[in-house]
Amino acid sequence: MRLYYRFIPVVLMLIVSACRTADPMPTVASVDLNRFMGDWYVIANIPTFIETDAYNPLETYRLNSDGTIETTFAFNKGGLSGERKEYNPKGFVVENTGNAVWGMQFIWPIKADYRIVYLDDDYEKTIIGRNARDYVWVMARTPHISDADYEKLIAVVESLGYDLEKIRKSPHRLDN
Repeated sequence: MRLYYRFIPVVLMLIVSACRTADPMPTVASVDLNRFMGDWYVIANIPTFIETDAYNPLETYRLNSDGTIETTFAFNKGGLSGERKEYNPKGFVVENTGNAVWGMQFIWPIKADYRIVYLDDDYEKTIIGRNARDYVWVMARTPHISDADYEKLIAVVESLGYDLEKIRKSPHRLDN
């Protein structure tokens, strides 16, 4: 019976640590939605199940008159010349977040956490993260960025607590 009591603190500690949530993912202070709209090439990411075999991935945003964001995620499946696939989730900007936190809805009524955690002053490069730190997207207005810019963005991803071993560079055609 005494051995049983020795394990209670260990079990309680494991339960408490399993229930502990990660620190909230910081976001940029504010986003000018009109400037953010348009095409964003996925440069690197921790891919979701639909992105594991994605080539030439491109995310496009359009601001609707009701404040929602029409989103198109398109890519070639399996190779640079593979079949073009397209998904159309809808973005919902969360109030009082400086437009930096969205709910991204692929299936009603579920809205996935979507946070703009980095955005350069020129609106040319961005990083989208999630509180769970399970997925991340490094994106740019062009399909290719310099190695120096890539390393800078990946350093930001690392500082946010992501596992860099899960990051995958997104292949793009050289003629894009």
